[in-house]
Parts: sequence; structure tokens; C-alpha cells
Amino acid sequence: MASPVSEAVGVADLETVRELARQLRVDSIRSSTSAGSGHPTSSMSAADLLAVLVARHLRYDWDNPGDPANDHLIFSKGHASPLLYAIYKAVGVVTDEELMTGYRRFGQRLQGHPTPILPWVDVATGSLGQGLPDAVGVGLAGKYLDKSPYRVWVLCGDSEMAEGSMWEAFDKASYYQLSNLIAVVDVNRLGQRGETELGWNLDAYAARVRAFGWKTIEVDGHDVDAIDAAYTEADGFDGPVAIIARTVKGDGFSEIADKDGWHGKPLPADMAARAIAELGGERDLRVRGPVPAASLPRPAPHARPAVTLPTWEVGAKVATRKAYGQALAAVGARGDVVALDAEVSNSTHAEDFKAAHPDRFFEIFIAEQQMVAAAVGLSVRGYVPFASTFAAFLSRAYDFIRMAAISQADIRLSGSHAGVEIGADGPSQMALEDLAMMRAVDGSTVLYPSDATSAAALVAAMADLPGISYLRTTRGAYPVLYGPDEPFAPGGSKVLRRSDTDVVTLVGAGITLHEALAAADALAAEGVSARVIDLYSVKPVDKATLVEAANATAGRIVVAEDHWPEGGLGGAVLEALGDGDVPLRLRHLAVRELPGSGTAEELLDFAGISARHIADAARGLLG
Repeated sequence: MASPVSEAVGVADLETVRELARQLRVDSIRSSTSAGSGHPTSSMSAADLLAVLVARHLRYDWDNPGDPANDHLIFSKGHASPLLYAIYKAVGVVTDEELMTGYRRFGQRLQGHPTPILPWVDVATGSLGQGLPDAVGVGLAGKYLDKSPYRVWVLCGDSEMAEGSMWEAFDKASYYQLSNLIAVVDVNRLGQRGETELGWNLDAYAARVRAFGWKTIEVDGHDVDAIDAAYTEADGFDGPVAIIARTVKGDGFSEIADKDGWHGKPLPADMAARAIAELGGERDLRVRGPVPAASLPRPAPHARPAVTLPTWEVGAKVATRKAYGQALAAVGARGDVVALDAEVSNSTHAEDFKAAHPDRFFEIFIAEQQMVAAAVGLSVRGYVPFASTFAAFLSRAYDFIRMAAISQADIRLSGSHAGVEIGADGPSQMALEDLAMMRAVDGSTVLYPSDATSAAALVAAMADLPGISYLRTTRGAYPVLYGPDEPFAPGGSKVLRRSDTDVVTLVGAGITLHEALAAADALAAEGVSARVIDLYSVKPVDKATLVEAANATAGRIVVAEDHWPEGGLGGAVLEALGDGDVPLRLRHLAVRELPGSGTAEELLDFAGISARHIADAARGLLG
């Protein structure tokens, strides 16, 4: 039977902290045993670390999680969710009933790994190596944008220290001297299938972290006094700090402590009963640590002035990547817009934003995972991040992109140098799978402008889009097709050629739209009228316009795309028209062989997506 409720508000004494740690272990065992799954041993190892933090150092108003002065607490080792939810019970925002009946159950909010469905969770974690990179973004916002003294505390696991993304985070946090960032590394020695790479070699962990410019403090992760002293020391340092804590997996229950084979396994009911008894029984302690002082600065709302986009004369040759940079600089008149780039800003043209708004530009260098994670962290603080690099290199960060969607983050990505059109650089630089990659992200918006005007308008639209949005830009300069007042919105398309005598529809985007227009001219010279659609919104796709075109041209449609055949423009068209409600005779032109170096013209022809091939495909449909 649980003991009567006792309560500690403010900075708790260390004996109360010890009691809290026992309660966190007990509740981690109870919830996971009740659910029949979970990670109690990984939670038990970090219980003392979190008890000290929550009861004495974390400045957080649990009744007002939206207070911008609150500290941030991120569980990079998201599988320790039983510990996190036990904390929520201890501070009184989750009931014991919810802990015992809602953990890992369908339709409940205490999911197997933390997600922002809970108002106290900033980012979804569970894919290891992401919490600390996300925290770098939150820290950047605090130091350089909010200029607020909140701290960002991150619980890291020792297994995830083998992830390269962790070291990208250590590097960038040092580069930006994030004195508001404190990583707590739970070195419990045991991973999923045995000992971790470095075991309990705290000296090796500390040496590696110090080599990246961090201060390190090594502690016994079960010595409450030492932990408390380490947190106090860390909070006063002028750079990022890592607490390297030696812990025991399953600490508190002698039958499983430091025993292999218990990762991710709940205790059977009989063992759980013995463990709870060894820990002194159930408790119902309520502990709330310090809250942010009322005098701490709260950032003011960001200015939202009207944005004046750049314009170009119809027919002028402008690369859409150049239009991206110029439009982003213009949209940056909004004080909430932030730009990040992966050391290619002179190619993506994010440098235009940097020149106009240097205080809101963050160079992340060649670290695409960290770039996306920093964007997620900045979005946590209410900023509107745009992150850019070569489209091909976003594939490195794909796990971060899909996790950003689970985090319900609002981030904008721009990928330049897409497809074989880039020319002589060759296949290592040619994004040929990015449309498929981005379309597969839950709730994403995928945009592929064909000229500068549409690119600029879509950049402006992205600033207000929820979720993950992606803009694919082209290396080469091509004619501006639209006047400055032409509207563009996600989910739309443009019909550039149309007549009552159209017999075939040509669908393109980006470079292939220009090729489709040239193909339409060639067909017109033969007396064949072709409808041409600029499908600039790949997701959501403009189904109504495609259906109308299919009906008007007896289902004859040629789709040409500078992308592999799987999952791109053709896939979007087929999904829109494949329900059988309209006639469909489709020719899908895409890159089907591994390209090499060459000129853009040579490679478009090699891939079978040039104007000549589009016109031939149309003729084939006409018999």
C-alpha cells in the first residue's frame, strides 16, 4: 500500500531527493510491469540523476509548461520513458492511475517513447542520438535569439555515444559556446545486447567530450551529494558541460542490478513485488523543484511586418536556388525567421539571408543531421527555421526529418542541385530520390518550383506551413515564366498551355517543365495540341487539375521528372489518378540508369527526359 502523500515544494533537501529516487525506481517498475513492456532497468540507472535535477536544479513551472523562462529537459535516451513518466507523477501532472493504466496502451498519451503529445515534452525521442542535437537548437535560441537564461538539460545514454550525430552535437555546442547546455550521460555499461563500446571507462568518455571543447565532470551517478555538487558547478560554467555519471543498470534491485539480458524487459509480477519491497515499498511523494523567477525576461512576440518579395522580368534567366535565397532574405523581415545552412550557402544562396540578417543565420558546417536537429530545436522556441543544403545530402539526415514529424515540429528544408540537370559533378551530387523521401514523411509538403517567381512565392508560403515542408531547387538558370502577381500555394498547379483541341497532357516540374514546354512547341509545329501542367506542388498534389486534363485528353498523359521513377512526380500523378474514375494512358519518363558526368543537356537526353523524349512519348500515346 502506498504511503500517505507528502509534499516538497521549492528546493528539496537531499534526504527528500533520496526518497524521490526510490519512488522513481518503484514507479518505473510498476508502470512497465503493468504494461507488459518497457525499459525499467534503463530508468533505474538514471533515477538518482533525475531526482536531484528535478527536485533541486530544474527551474520549471509544471502548471505552466508554456512559460518561455522554463528550463528544458530532453530525454535523449527516450527509452527511459518509465522514468520520465514517473517524474511527471512525482510533480503532480500525471496521476498514478494514468501511470498504471495509460503507459504504452493504445490511444493513451504515455507512449513507449516520449512525444510532444505531452505538454512537458519538447521533442520526440527514441531514435538514439537525437535528443542532444535537438537540444543544441534549443540552446542556440536561448543564447543568441531569446537571450534568456533558461538552461537545457539532456539525459543521454552511453550506447548512443557511439552515434556520429552525438559528436556533431558536441562539436557545434562547443563552436557556439552554449553555456546553457548541460548533458548528463548515464554510463550504466550495459546496452541492448551486452556491454557498450567503452563500458565504465569514464576517463575515455570524458577525454573524448573534452576534445570537443566541453567541460566534463565525472561523478558516481548514485551519490546524491556528488550529483548535486556537479550540477551546481555545471550551471556556473561559461560553456557546455557534460556530467559523466557511472551508474548501474537496474540499480536498486539486487536480482537484476548490472545483469545482462534485462534491457527492454519488464519485471514479471513476482519479481516486481520483490523489487518494490527491496526499495522500501510504494510511495506517493510530491516534489516540485524551483520555478523560474518572475523577474526573468520573457521574449516579446516577434514582429510580423509585410513582406515584399523580389520580382523578375518574364523571360529573364534565374536559377530557382538563387530565387530561394533572395526570397528568404525578404521573408526574413519577419523577426521569427531563422536560416541554417551546411556550409554551402554560396550555392544554396542562403548567404543572401546571412547578409541581410546575420544575427539569425547559423552556419552548421558539413553536419546535415545537426542542421536538421537544430532547426527542430529552434522550432521548439517558436522560431521559423529554414535549413538548406544540396538535396542529395539531406538523405544523411532522413532519420532526423522523420523524427521531426513525430515531434510535430514545423521546419522548412530546401534542397538545391537536384537531378541529372546539375551536370558535370556526377551522380554523387545528384539528388534523384529526394522527392520520394520527402513525400513519405507524415504530413509533409513537397514543392518543386520551375521558375524564380514561383520559388519566391512558395518560400513565403512555407513560412506559415505546419509540419515538414521541402522546396526542391534547380542549379541552372531558366526563363522566368510567371509575372510578379501570379499566385502560388501548396496544393496548386499551373496550366501553361491549354486549348479545346488538346489531345495529350504533358506534366513536369522544375527543369522538366521547361523541357515539356519545348516538347509542346515541337508537337504544335506538327499540328498536335498538348496541354502543359506545371505540377509545382508534388504533395499535396492538385488532383482536380490532373483529373480535368485526363478527361480532356482521353487519359493521355506524359509525366517527365528528373528523379528516379519510384516515388516522385510520377508517383504523385498515379496516386491522384489511379482510382479508375478517369481514363488513363500514362507514359512515365524518369531517370532509369545511373548517370555520370556531362552537360545538363547531355544528361537530360541520356536520361530520356529531354524535350525530344517527351515529344516522342506523346506521339507514342497518339499512335
